[in-house]
Amino acid sequence: MDRPPLTPTEFASAVTAITSAFGDPTRRDIYLFAAEHPEGITAAEAAKQFDLHPNVARHHLDKLAGGAYLDIDTAPRQGAGRPSKRYRATTSGVNLEFRVAHHDVLVTLLGRALAMLPPEQAEAMAEEVGAEYGKTMAASFGGEGEISRSFRSSLHAVADALTANGFSAHAEKDGDQLRIVSENCPFGGAAIEHPVICAVDRGMVRGMLGELWGESSPALSASLPMGDDVCVTAVDF
Repeated sequence: MDRPPLTPTEFASAVTAITSAFGDPTRRDIYLFAAEHPEGITAAEAAKQFDLHPNVARHHLDKLAGGAYLDIDTAPRQGAGRPSKRYRATTSGVNLEFRVAHHDVLVTLLGRALAMLPPEQAEAMAEEVGAEYGKTMAASFGGEGEISRSFRSSLHAVADALTANGFSAHAEKDGDQLRIVSENCPFGGAAIEHPVICAVDRGMVRGMLGELWGESSPALSASLPMGDDVCVTAVDF
């Protein structure tokens, strides 16, 4: 008996779940760093400890707080400026490793969801969901003035955000293109079995750039499913 095809909403839910549940080693290290400091840590302290952009560190911390791994205390700041947030490990005995393990289950779910759709439809939907998620990520970067809105610096900000989500990415120039090179794929073997999954991170790049700089058309020029050692998303400028 054939299974009924997934609706767009069901597919979007599957992809959103996988993109919001990346098991990133840096995030686990930040959690352990916070757990070692009962007084709590700030995004600036985490950024300095792990050599990250402050917005990337804040993204990790907010993800951990959203998953109930960290509590947030807001202390009044002397003088002008926003109150300072301190992130403290929860005392509820949360098992971080157990929660991260769900990533494998969600990857499998995503692969099966993709297999139920025609390839062109699956790719279009995957990229669109990635783009929507990218817009949400860009909104968490902060207000005007915290990130330069030039194309080059916007692309570096995108690479930092991808790294925060497990891609180990960096931006580089190649002729008339700027490229985002990702040395790790958080989708693991599922992306090799179902290469259409790559459309999710291509969409994330498009969504973030759309919010930070303007419309763009990222193109995948290398990937693990293609037999390459890294994934490369190229953007003309």
